[in-house]
Amino acid sequence: MKSLSSWLIAMLAFMFWGFRVVTTVLYSMGTEFVAEPMDMTMEIILLFITFVCICFITRRKLLPAIIYLVAHALYYGVYLYQNVINGAGTLNSYMSLFIALIGIAIPLFAFFDVLLDKNRTAHPIDKQTDWFYKNKEYDRKMDERADRNQYRTM
Repeated sequence: MKSLSSWLIAMLAFMFWGFRVVTTVLYSMGTEFVAEPMDMTMEIILLFITFVCICFITRRKLLPAIIYLVAHALYYGVYLYQNVINGAGTLNSYMSLFIALIGIAIPLFAFFDVLLDKNRTAHPIDKQTDWFYKNKEYDRKMDERADRNQYRTM
């Protein structure tokens, strides 16, 4: 994780996970809070899956990023779709819609960041040495007097 965007996405993912933990704990204690879980059992399962996936996403693994995106898309996407179709009208439902949008956006950003990082590691760019090694000006030219025989040893 060399880029600032990777660190920011990981921090946002952990902060959103912490927010969902606080929301779940306060809801289970019966305390009023800004948001509430859509399904308590699925929320707890999703919290465990999310924590494991975020830990592996910081290690730049692709499979946990896919699992993280699919799990959040299935959990928040269904809720988002139902409320957009039915037309939510209260402030609490708008807050839940906003949280669902964030719940889908962060895994999407994390997935694309891991994909871009895989591309960066497959095709690295080093500005300190590329000017020499990737420049045709400095390639060695074959001399006409050079030995062109391809000797074999058995």
